[in-house]
Amino acid sequence: MPGLIHIRGRARCGAAHQRGMFLIEAVVALLLFMLGVLGMVGLSAQAVSTQSDAEYRTLAAQWASQLAQQAWVNVDRVSGADRATRAANVANSLNTFQHKPDGDDCGAFGGATSTNSVVTNWIAAVQDAQHGGLPGTGNMQQVRVDTTADGHNKMTITVCWKAPADQAVRRHVFATLIN
Repeated sequence: MPGLIHIRGRARCGAAHQRGMFLIEAVVALLLFMLGVLGMVGLSAQAVSTQSDAEYRTLAAQWASQLAQQAWVNVDRVSGADRATRAANVANSLNTFQHKPDGDDCGAFGGATSTNSVVTNWIAAVQDAQHGGLPGTGNMQQVRVDTTADGHNKMTITVCWKAPADQAVRRHVFATLIN
């Protein structure tokens, strides 16, 4: 009989050690669960940021395309004029679209600003983030016109913006030929 008591005593001693193990296992499981939840939150935040960036890039492409279309429609094409006169009129009217053509850095565009109402209205619309414009555009739009490029009239539109969550300025460049 004394041997049985000894075994029971050992069993009781082992059971006492097992009681704390359940608590440790529960804490470890809770920690792993919380790490998983934090990872999901981080991925969710990254997904929202990526979606916003895609939305702003799409808007920038639409704004640039819109200005190019308006330039194409509004250039002076004299019907019935000879080819040289027509080309000169297109080039001269296209030059009125040029806006801050100097520099390549979004924050440092320089040069003359356009007085063409199509361009000034377009810039105001791009800067109006409350009504479909881009955030943080400030004075970061550029329209370059090159009428000397082998008889082609090249228009390059650069739209820059900086969303509140962005650390760097984003840019979209659109180039087209207008004849």
